[in-house]
Amino acid sequence: MVAAFSPDIVRFMSASFLDFTIRAFLIGVITTFLFDVWVNFAARFLGGPKVNWAMPGRWFAYLLRGRFMHHTIAQSVPIPFELPIGWIFHYAVGVLFAAFTLLLGGPGWAQAPTLGPALFVGISTVLCGWLILAPGMGFGIAGSAFPDAMKRRGFQLMSHVIFGFALYASALMVRGLSF
Repeated sequence: MVAAFSPDIVRFMSASFLDFTIRAFLIGVITTFLFDVWVNFAARFLGGPKVNWAMPGRWFAYLLRGRFMHHTIAQSVPIPFELPIGWIFHYAVGVLFAAFTLLLGGPGWAQAPTLGPALFVGISTVLCGWLILAPGMGFGIAGSAFPDAMKRRGFQLMSHVIFGFALYASALMVRGLSF
């Protein structure tokens, strides 16, 4: 026997999914933009590392072709459009982290955000860079192949704390919107 959903339930589920998707997109894009403002500020005024999004773009393009690990990503053959691919990848990951924050915070979090889930996700996301991106790009776990690895880790951790605060601030910005 096939269960049938009433039109009201289907309408509710569709509206909820649409609201979730738009909210995750807006929170993710705003958060990632604020993160980028911080990273550029830190690179310019605090001696933080500069980010070249072409390299993660190259890594992601190779990942789609089945190659995860590189000796160093800079030595891999360049991919056409790797810089825009890197920027799109960067913002798409931000949107995914925002969606995860919405799920972690629970149904009411979108309308009444609290700092805890946002900060938890923000700080946790540094692990993706340390355990997936850096090793895949050939820089070792947590960028251990860099001569200034500890300094970079400090800036990365600080940046992801900022990402957590930005998730919270972005959620506050869009909480009153309805879709």
